[in-house]
Amino acid sequence: METITIIPGDATVPQAKGPKIIAHVCNDLGGWGKGFVRAVSRRWPGPEADYRAWHRDRARNDFGLGAVRLVQVRPDTWVANMVAQRGIRTGSAGVPLRYDALERCLTALADHALALGASVHMPRIGCGLAGGKWSRVEPLISRAVTAREVAVTVYDHG
Repeated sequence: METITIIPGDATVPQAKGPKIIAHVCNDLGGWGKGFVRAVSRRWPGPEADYRAWHRDRARNDFGLGAVRLVQVRPDTWVANMVAQRGIRTGSAGVPLRYDALERCLTALADHALALGASVHMPRIGCGLAGGKWSRVEPLISRAVTAREVAVTVYDHG
């Protein structure tokens, strides 16, 4: 089984050879503009444009909690928009991150990574604006992704 490697750095600049998927969590409201997505958008416009169009056309597609879309940003690099956050604020329903939706996203992410022969790169997904706890997210990544022999690197941004 692969393990999760945690290093300092920027997840939008993955430190690996070969095909790479940069994974992050999106909300289910169509909002894009705070947190890690800002770094993604500074580097590539495609993931934001695809996410907004995917949300806009949600009546005719699979947009919703647990859904994943890959957007190719370089010949060997994709960004995985993973919808695992209900809304944007912590309130009576708890934190925005939905662990069950994240697990479904991670399972689909592993399927994509295996099909592409890709490694996976991410910040500590779901633990910033989504309000999740790394102590709950890390085991989901291990169970859904690294247990399937997909290498995962997590970047702690300075």
